[in-house]
Amino acid sequence: MLEKIKKIDYVIVFVLAMLMIISIVSIYSATADTRFEGLHLRMIGYYILGFIAFFGISLIDYRVLIKYATYIYLGGLLILVLVIFIGTDLNGAQGWIYIGGLSIQPAELFKLVLIIFLAYVLVRKNKAQLGFWKDVIPLGLLTLLPFGIVMIQNDLGNALSYVVILIGLLWIGNIKYTHALIGFVLAAGVAFGAIQAYVHYHDELLEAGILKPHWVGRIDPWLFPEKATTDASWHTKNAKLAIATGGLSGEGFMQGSTVQSNRVPYTYSDSIFALIAEEFGFIGSSVLLLLYFILIHRLILIALECRERAGPFMIIGIVAMFLYQIFENIGMFIGLMPLTGITLPFISYGGTSLLINMASIGVAMSVKLHGQEVEEEMPDPESYRPVATK
Repeated sequence: MLEKIKKIDYVIVFVLAMLMIISIVSIYSATADTRFEGLHLRMIGYYILGFIAFFGISLIDYRVLIKYATYIYLGGLLILVLVIFIGTDLNGAQGWIYIGGLSIQPAELFKLVLIIFLAYVLVRKNKAQLGFWKDVIPLGLLTLLPFGIVMIQNDLGNALSYVVILIGLLWIGNIKYTHALIGFVLAAGVAFGAIQAYVHYHDELLEAGILKPHWVGRIDPWLFPEKATTDASWHTKNAKLAIATGGLSGEGFMQGSTVQSNRVPYTYSDSIFALIAEEFGFIGSSVLLLLYFILIHRLILIALECRERAGPFMIIGIVAMFLYQIFENIGMFIGLMPLTGITLPFISYGGTSLLINMASIGVAMSVKLHGQEVEEEMPDPESYRPVATK
């Protein structure tokens, strides 16, 4: 065990520690003298559990997860379905389960579940090129199922993360370039058509019940902010103002004129980047982005050094998940993306999100510790199939 602990990438540990400090300091600034005061203490507790999960999962051979990936996937789907019946509505999304006073968001958990399962399916291809009908379509359907369940829960942000994970894994899973090009063209066409239909038939779709008011309140400020209602554009408009106000070095810790006057909702959670940008400025925001860059870079290095097939698939899925969350969270406050409930990884307040992110880094570290055997010594892909299915 000591040999494994020595092989842990302590650059990643350092980055996680820095992100923890930024998170706790920002949450304290966002909640001081409010009814949410003390959330930074709970976040410290979540980080303690997160580091325990990180080191614990790092020491477990990740191939155990691959071996039982089918059962993990089915169990994850079952939990997602249960949310429809026993879930609690929060901020317009019915995606939370309360257990013993703690709130759990299964849609967050399923991101890691999906990464493990898709990696399991792809590793059994044994480097063969993916066929469109034989591989791409089935993988798409396996992703579409949880996507649809989460969309029923009105959680667009997490649902889209499943699609991004699928795209990332298909790309390194040896998909044909022609199939990738066709998929890109079709996706672009569908997106363009959907946006045009939304813009030109906005009122008709809303009256017909096809568009949900919850979605309209988030998409309108993105597509045509000049037509959006004051309530709908309040969040993004003030977040942009806070980011712009920060300037180069920011207005100072707990001195943000916009965020401290409560004009930006959820500054301890989804909108925490607006607080960081206003109080610590471009310099503080750049430091945060640099830490993300180092983290992603180190994860990719682990994937490149791994001599076994399943490890890189899992890491690329994790990288795709993080890149989507970072781009979506920051992009929705500078007008690049629509407003969703996606948290900023490792920074926003939230126990489920943080624990899943730390567990994901733990899986990546397990690849580093256990994925260095030469490929000829690795078990055949068929050995990943659970015993019960033979």
